[in-house]
Parts: sequence; C-alpha cells; structure tokens
Amino acid sequence: MSTPSITPTAKPERTLGQLVSDASRDLSAIVRAEVALAKAEVKVEAKTAALGGAIFAVAGVVAFLALILLLVAAAYGLVALGLSPWLAFLIVAVVLLVLAAVLALVGKSRLAKLKAPERTVRTAKETVATLKGTTSHTP
Repeated sequence: MSTPSITPTAKPERTLGQLVSDASRDLSAIVRAEVALAKAEVKVEAKTAALGGAIFAVAGVVAFLALILLLVAAAYGLVALGLSPWLAFLIVAVVLLVLAAVLALVGKSRLAKLKAPERTVRTAKETVATLKGTTSHTP
C-alpha cells in the first residue's frame, strides 16, 4: 500500500501593500492598547491624588479652627493679666492685622520680581514672523 505524498503548500507571497497595511493596523492596535493602559493608570493615580488632596484640605480646616481657638485663648490670657476683654481682643486683632500687612507686602514684592518669559515671547514672535514669511533675527 502506498501513501499519497503530501507536499506542503506554500502560502502565496504577500504584496508590499498588504505588509504595509498589516504593519499599520498592528501599530494602531499597539498605540490604542498603550493609550488604554495609560488611561487606566492615570485614573487610579487621579483617585489617589484626589483622596490625598481631600485629606490635606480637611487638615487645613482643622488647623484653621485650632488657630482661631489659640487666638481666643491669647485674648483671654491678656484678660487674665488684667486687661479688659475689649482691649485684649483688640490687641490680638491688631497683631493679626500687622501680620497680614507684612505678609501682603512680602507677597507683593515677590510678585513684582516676576518677569515675562522672554525666550518664549521671542520664539513665539519669530514663529509668527516665519509663518508670515518675514523672518526677523533678533538676539
């Protein structure tokens, strides 16, 4: 008995267009998968960051309330030293206003030191000039 000989059938050669199409499709699938992975990771990180931010906000509120209580205690401490209540609270309020004024002046002086982003402005102007067709070379 003889067995029929089986010859492997070769796949037909694929054209360059088919190869490019397959590569493009595969690349698109990879990019979509990477974007989906990045979205999933960012979503988890965003939830963690939101929770951390909320906890910091609550801590800030609690610290603010504690500061108010400390200021009231300072005023009552001045009352215990013999000052009348209205004068004790006035002294605490004036100290707070002086502190606020000093902080405002420090903040204003820091803001006055800010400069415009000179290189960014220059390169933006150069880009606009280039797009219009007139280049200006300013150092």
